Amino acid sequence: MTERRWRPRLRTVLLAVNLALLALPLAGIWFLRVYESALVRQTESELIGQGTLIAAQFRAQWLAAAPPDALARMPRTQQPPSTERWQPIPASLDLADDPVLPPAPDGAPPAVPPEALALAGGPALRAVLLAAQRHTLAGMHVVDVNGIVVASTQDDEGRSLLALEEVTAALQGRPMSVLRQRSTAPYPGIIDWTISRVAGVRVHVAIPVTEGDHVLGAVLLRRTPRTLVQALWGKRYELLALGALLLLAGGALAIFTALTVSRPVRGAVEQARRVAAGERDAVKPLPHRYTREVAELSASLASMAQTLERRADYIRDFAAEIGHEFKTPLASMHGTIELLRDDFAAMAPDERQRFLDNLAAGVQRLERLTRRLLDLARADALRPTGEERAALDAIIPPLVERYRGEGMKIDVAAPAEPLVARADADGVTAALTNLLDNVRQHAGPAATARVAWHADGDSIALSVADDGPGISDGNRGRIFHRFFTTARDAGGTGLGLPIAKSRLAAFGGTIRLVPSERGASFELTLPRAQA
Repeated sequence: MTERRWRPRLRTVLLAVNLALLALPLAGIWFLRVYESALVRQTESELIGQGTLIAAQFRAQWLAAAPPDALARMPRTQQPPSTERWQPIPASLDLADDPVLPPAPDGAPPAVPPEALALAGGPALRAVLLAAQRHTLAGMHVVDVNGIVVASTQDDEGRSLLALEEVTAALQGRPMSVLRQRSTAPYPGIIDWTISRVAGVRVHVAIPVTEGDHVLGAVLLRRTPRTLVQALWGKRYELLALGALLLLAGGALAIFTALTVSRPVRGAVEQARRVAAGERDAVKPLPHRYTREVAELSASLASMAQTLERRADYIRDFAAEIGHEFKTPLASMHGTIELLRDDFAAMAPDERQRFLDNLAAGVQRLERLTRRLLDLARADALRPTGEERAALDAIIPPLVERYRGEGMKIDVAAPAEPLVARADADGVTAALTNLLDNVRQHAGPAATARVAWHADGDSIALSVADDGPGISDGNRGRIFHRFFTTARDAGGTGLGLPIAKSRLAAFGGTIRLVPSERGASFELTLPRAQA
């Protein structure tokens, strides 16, 4: 019997393993995408930090050289200044969400001349920018309030950058970061370009230069983020450890699959081979029954093996019993034929007739045995359809009247309501006929039989008893054995009760000998048909 223990289905295990295997590369892809965005935000943060320092120096130079009324002539920001002491500029760029704008256009000729104070501080700022670029690798531009470059690392002073929306936003007092396409392939070449999205973009950060609510100019910084190859090479030892971990995870999943699927199946195949080779007790519960299908397979194999062994024992014992039952009449017939063959002419007519009668009796017994063996085989092979119905009120009264007409005394106790059994009517009739024949044969002509039946829940209890001498204690345990009979000389085959038992068992019914104060009492239980 299968243990009452929860186990996952085999398809659930395989699905979980496949999903886990699928999740490994997907997790790697997700990690790389997240890491690329982290590289972008790291570059953005660095540029914001550099830009605020340059903006602070530009503001200090401008204020130091400006006359008292110069600040009043500068344009105001389009948003009110914050009164908070700390005003951090967060990094917010994300490759998955932010658009990548076209490459930055070259500076255009200005429509107005540069602002004088900003232009005057340009040479000093340029020296600072060039010194910083050697370490930061960022392109830097300082523009005045009109968007005209006054200091740069690219020799584009005097050009207007108002075409860049990030510069326009900064001149309105709003810091802005954007992603733009690169116009040239990145270093070191095609490898970075094909596997990394950040290799083809450049981070632009524009920081406003303000004093109170007045705009003095802006600082534009741009730089390409580190590529995946560069970043991964820097983390090569950690990635090797991660790869080893993934290999271990894959190996663990393979071992888990082998333990839950392959190993039990191999065990089941080996047990099936041993059963096919004829080995007894070859099927044991599988030691590894982690899934429901494997547990059911193990239980089914054990049940199948037990059924085969019982069937083999049944056939062996049945063959031995048949051989024993057929041996006696055949030996008698063989001896009779030998005597007739040797002394037929010298025998007296009455002696010859006696031998011929013995032969006829042997043939009749073999015919009865053969017929009853066929009945037993049909009973053992009986497979109900579920549609069989046996109305006891239509079966028992006519049968009782027939035996009463033959001189048997029978008392009947019928229930008030009609009862219908979920069984074969012919099988119920045959069982009752066998029991009543046994009463007539063993209880004696003066015995009285009692037939009663009643409902017992979902079953029907049917009893056949008599007040005869009963069954001896030594025979009570043998009456359902095949070929056991105490009336062999009267033609008994010892197969009537075994046939009745097999036929009733096919429908879920039983027949048994129950204790009684006098005579023999048999009880039949039959499944009750629902109305």
